[in-house]
Amino acid sequence: MSTRYQEVTANLQSQPRVWLVTGCAGFIGSNLLEALLVMGQKVVGLDNFSTGHQYNLDEVQKTVTPQQWANFRFVEGDIRELDTCRQALKGVDHVLHQAALGSVPRSLKDPITTNSVNIDGFLNLLVAARDAEVQSFVYAASSSTYGDHEALPKVEDRIGRPLSPYAVTKYVNELYADVFARAYGFGSIGLRYFNVFGKRQDPNGAYAAVIPKWIAAMIRGEDVVVNGDGETSRDFCFIDNVVQANILASLAQPEGVNQVYNVAYNARTSLNELFDYLAKTLGTTGIVYDKQPVYAEFRPGDVRHSQADISKAKQLLGYEPMHNIVQGLEVSMPWYTQFLR
Repeated sequence: MSTRYQEVTANLQSQPRVWLVTGCAGFIGSNLLEALLVMGQKVVGLDNFSTGHQYNLDEVQKTVTPQQWANFRFVEGDIRELDTCRQALKGVDHVLHQAALGSVPRSLKDPITTNSVNIDGFLNLLVAARDAEVQSFVYAASSSTYGDHEALPKVEDRIGRPLSPYAVTKYVNELYADVFARAYGFGSIGLRYFNVFGKRQDPNGAYAAVIPKWIAAMIRGEDVVVNGDGETSRDFCFIDNVVQANILASLAQPEGVNQVYNVAYNARTSLNELFDYLAKTLGTTGIVYDKQPVYAEFRPGDVRHSQADISKAKQLLGYEPMHNIVQGLEVSMPWYTQFLR
């Protein structure tokens, strides 16, 4: 754990704040909610359950103490409603904005809804947070912003053309955040997530991420379908690393604000390597998967390779990822097997 993160968490435990977590019933949002409650913080959660689930909130409740859970207030609502955003922000010190419609394929199928949630909703929350004079505003950006820029590793100030409507929306979020800093003096930080994985990541549905989707197939004895030749690579980032980055960004020094940061591990894992890691880690739980992957066509809108340069986050935020992909899978695999059985 980074020295900076230890300092920040110790300070929070001695001086609790009030946080708004949008998308709190989702994968990343529920993990942030759990971490903040364990730290003794007060949390307002906002979600409309379009992609989040009540069972994620139920699991958090079982994980924390009754006293910690009493510090949570849930608001069921949509970020596309400005009044809802204003109500949720009353008395809030820090914003962790995770609510969005993810998935490149989903955005290709329905760009209008993706735009409405990810841009209109983002702008609503940005305006409401500015008016509420919150102390910090951290939002989920995306590695998809790098688009067709092929150079590796990915560096924050060098991006290409977006390859999907989803990528467009996440880039527009960054543009709006920058304009609000210049026009209104409202500071924010964007975190470009790289292929986050871990507990509470939904393995079901048409737009499930690759790790939970493949684990589900392996547990059920079904074929694992690889889009392309399997040599496509990603910088997989364990959820605990993402939680650390969000907390650090919320309490960043002034020189670290009004920036975007890569949040990843700084490593490349091919889909073929991922398949082997998953089968091996699953085997430690007593489940043997002995099938070979099935290769299909490349997926439209996907980039070929992705790897993040995280030196900026290390330098300005004190970010130090603690789990690589193998370590993250070892921690999260018991959750997947329990959830899917």
